[in-house]
Amino acid sequence: MPAALAYPLAALAEIAGCFAIWSWWRLGASAAWLVPGIVALVVFGWLLAQVETVAAGRAFAAYGGVYIAASVLWMWLAEGHRPDRWDTLGTAVCLLGAAIILAAPRTN
Repeated sequence: MPAALAYPLAALAEIAGCFAIWSWWRLGASAAWLVPGIVALVVFGWLLAQVETVAAGRAFAAYGGVYIAASVLWMWLAEGHRPDRWDTLGTAVCLLGAAIILAAPRTN
């Protein structure tokens, strides 16, 4: 699966799963939130495993930048907290790092 498809879907699944646990633990939501949260986290792991690469660590490292960007978007769109300039700058730096990892010419 192309990273450009897998990473955004994985980020959505990871954030949804983590937010379900957060909601139960920190916001007092029902323990029933844990079931879809666990399913989402399993989907997240499966999606990352679909990325074509010779090294899992490389897939995970590049995904990290996408996860950070998705988390900042989640903060803004789902939680209503607008990113400040430092959130935006940090996100841009992380996405640049992910792009370098993904686009670097490699022989293996």
